[in-house]
Amino acid sequence: MSINLDYPTIDIAPLIDHTLLTSIATSEQVEQWCAEADKFDFASVCVYPIHVKQVAELLHKKKTKVCTVIGFPSGASTPNTKIYEAQEAVENGANELDVVINLGWLKTGKTSELYSEISEICQETEQTVKVILETNLLTDTEKKLGAEIIMDGGAHFIKTCTGWYGGATITDIKLLKTIVKDSIGIKASGGIQSIQQAFDLVLAGANRLGTSRGVDLIYQLNALKN
Repeated sequence: MSINLDYPTIDIAPLIDHTLLTSIATSEQVEQWCAEADKFDFASVCVYPIHVKQVAELLHKKKTKVCTVIGFPSGASTPNTKIYEAQEAVENGANELDVVINLGWLKTGKTSELYSEISEICQETEQTVKVILETNLLTDTEKKLGAEIIMDGGAHFIKTCTGWYGGATITDIKLLKTIVKDSIGIKASGGIQSIQQAFDLVLAGANRLGTSRGVDLIYQLNALKN
């Protein structure tokens, strides 16, 4: 693999949300993901809400955060459902929430509804909220509008994708960076498989990386250093 020799100076591990979003995840896999995240100092372990209590127990007093998804993967739950899901997740120990935006509302210009949903989740939970745009299903105009609503609503990150309809691209990260600048973070997620890709996304403006291949990325990075 050809890679810029300056890239390994980027500390990639603290940017990784170590992700286990499969419907057949077992408690043993959750335990493995938590152990790996603690070992490599990943930013968080991201799981479905059903696993939040276990992750919170395993990561108690650890640096790695407990992350879960809300309204995942469609974003088409009612606002009350999303708020309840978010509140329950926090009660169970989550301190980071990846919330899927209502894409139908975004595409039909229901900006006040979108703003209200995002702002209420942020206010009610008082935790780190990352709102998922699902960039592969949006036009650039829709991405810009969505990003502005997400910022105004008080979210802490814009996240590119659920991974169900494709992954993060350099082009989208650069576009989002021109919109949000440094006001909130950008999480690149979906399809991140190589350390080269991870570095390129970070250099384009991402400051979180959602991937199930975090350990593999670290091994790739270590191989470059040896």
